[in-house]
Amino acid sequence: MEKITVVKVGGAIVESEDQLNALLKDFSAIEGKKILVHGGGRRATKVAASLGIESVMIGGRRVTDAKMLEVVTMVYGGLVNKNLVAKLQANGVNAIGLTGADMDIIRSHKRPLKKMTIEGVDEMVDFGFVGDVDRADGAALSALIEQGAVPVIAPLTHDGMGNILNTNADTMAAETAKALAAVGYNVTLIYSFEKKGVLSNPDDDDSVIPVITHSDFERYKADGTISGGMLPKIENALDAIDAGVTRVIITLATAIDGTQGTIIQK
Repeated sequence: MEKITVVKVGGAIVESEDQLNALLKDFSAIEGKKILVHGGGRRATKVAASLGIESVMIGGRRVTDAKMLEVVTMVYGGLVNKNLVAKLQANGVNAIGLTGADMDIIRSHKRPLKKMTIEGVDEMVDFGFVGDVDRADGAALSALIEQGAVPVIAPLTHDGMGNILNTNADTMAAETAKALAAVGYNVTLIYSFEKKGVLSNPDDDDSVIPVITHSDFERYKADGTISGGMLPKIENALDAIDAGVTRVIITLATAIDGTQGTIIQK
């Protein structure tokens, strides 16, 4: 099986010029086939504010109304994506920028009303133009990759009916990795962010949990060791492992060589 590495970089790293340049240099040095999936939420919030558009977050998730959809489409699909492509080209990587709509690589449906508990009260929340992924096309991505291109994927999908949808970048990375595993690649999925890995103590940056399995996750979730935004990240990682991805690593943005961080496995 041919190896491929899918790296997800978060919006916080995208906003830090030094950290981003270091990550792109390391990404360029990864041998073999690879894909970069990026976020950009912090930049979208800044651009929206400059246009007088308020960013609404519920439970850490962005509400995407019609105006915000225009902002995230411009920022994710344009500003952030094309800057990453240009920087990778400068590093000798033949990058091509994509959204889920391009070549129909990732299709989704608009998220239905979601029941959430907010300040102790159950409410039905409308997240607006947010997409939950239905499928990713590993064969289409493979066709590009086998031509020597390195896809750089923005966190936007489409519904097949002409609508762009804002989509969680962690989910995009996991679905991309699963689709590539399904067409025969040996896939390593790396989530890079601001910490060295999943921490047992959020106040101690060196308290990295080396390995997390399904049973470990249930235990850490129950005792509160893992909570908040890390929960969906690990759930995505475990789903990817269950779907045939070889390994998932959660690590520092400056440590994407596959030897550091927290390894998620069965």
